[in-house]
Amino acid sequence: MQSRSIESLDRLALLADSPVELKANTANTESHPKRSGSSSQEWGNEPNRRSPSQLSSQKAQALQQTLERHREEKQIVVVQDFPDPDALSCAWTYQLIAQQYGIQCDIVYGGTLSHQENIALVKLTNLPAMRWAPQILRNKDLSVYQGCVLIDNQGTTSQLMSQVQQAEIPTIVVVDHHQLQGNLQAEFIDIRPAVRATSTIFTQYLQAGLLELDNGISEHVKCATALMHGLRSDTNGLRQAQEEEFLAAAYLSRFYDPQMLNAILQATRSKRVMDVIERSLKNRIVKNNFSIAGVGYLLYDDRDAIPQAADFLVTEENVHTAVVYGIVHDEDKERELVVGSLRTSKLTLDPDEFIKEAFGQDNQGRFFGGGRSMAGGFEIPIGFLGGSNENSEYAKLKWEVFDSQIKQKLLKLVNPTHNLIETE
Repeated sequence: MQSRSIESLDRLALLADSPVELKANTANTESHPKRSGSSSQEWGNEPNRRSPSQLSSQKAQALQQTLERHREEKQIVVVQDFPDPDALSCAWTYQLIAQQYGIQCDIVYGGTLSHQENIALVKLTNLPAMRWAPQILRNKDLSVYQGCVLIDNQGTTSQLMSQVQQAEIPTIVVVDHHQLQGNLQAEFIDIRPAVRATSTIFTQYLQAGLLELDNGISEHVKCATALMHGLRSDTNGLRQAQEEEFLAAAYLSRFYDPQMLNAILQATRSKRVMDVIERSLKNRIVKNNFSIAGVGYLLYDDRDAIPQAADFLVTEENVHTAVVYGIVHDEDKERELVVGSLRTSKLTLDPDEFIKEAFGQDNQGRFFGGGRSMAGGFEIPIGFLGGSNENSEYAKLKWEVFDSQIKQKLLKLVNPTHNLIETE
């Protein structure tokens, strides 16, 4: 058994030392017309007959051709409102790749960074991501951008996309590892739900030659460190990683800074995050190995405490899935949302299907949530009932209504015979 393990490690190292080479695109770019209106069926979830290495090589070459067609342009790179390490690191990697083609990229998000590790990642690496709050966005001239790029999302988790679409900025590139969220229209689409992290896809682009990392360039070392963090965060410390993630990590191990990554991972939780975790413990109910907890009202900047509480609850004995939710008040847009996160260790539970079945979709056909392997999230606008929380009695009644409704919808799936909420 030990010799087999050593043999596997040797094979891993050998494969990591043999990156797929990308041939330079010497063809006249005018012979490759823009594929506007391409659907994910053409460019995303492609036939399984190709191996992962073949697929990544072909995707890298197609992305290179796309970048060639857009030389010297300016693009807006949109990540989800509350970007995680996977999104942030991949957006930065795309920016560095695009620079080689004279493409200037602005990485933007509409929400905030509240998770302590995300804040540490951005500060320690000087990761060039900008928050565009609604009041800032109103004063932005989006006509300076010739294209939009979606990284680790498909436009459904960013409040910025409505303004981007109003400005008629075409979507050029979409790279994501979540389930397909709709009929995407973009020039280049690489959506791979079977891959655990978007960082895996971008590391494969690097291995294919889209950017040659150099240990002597500080920016490259920091970006590789961010990608390694993205891999870790989306695979639960590589415990849920597949072969592709391990190969990507093996490649990044040549360039990343382990001390910097350790400093990011040791970022301390704030007292407010600890308070939310405490509330989730106090309010949780456990049914059929599901732990469900409502945590009441949260400030917009504290919403990342919700997934952290779910991460904590799922570690309880005899619990395989945790769902934590609360009402988040967004002062910038004067609105309230029910925000929730799901974490699971059950291999047969698909978070994307579970959340979509539990909460459905709005009048425009957009689902209130979705997910990836082992994790998911949802946002439900409160609408007319939002605000007026200065009246404590009204605020209490409103929370009780939404708390009961969320529990009913979840328990209908968790325990179909359950009709009434039990107080515990």
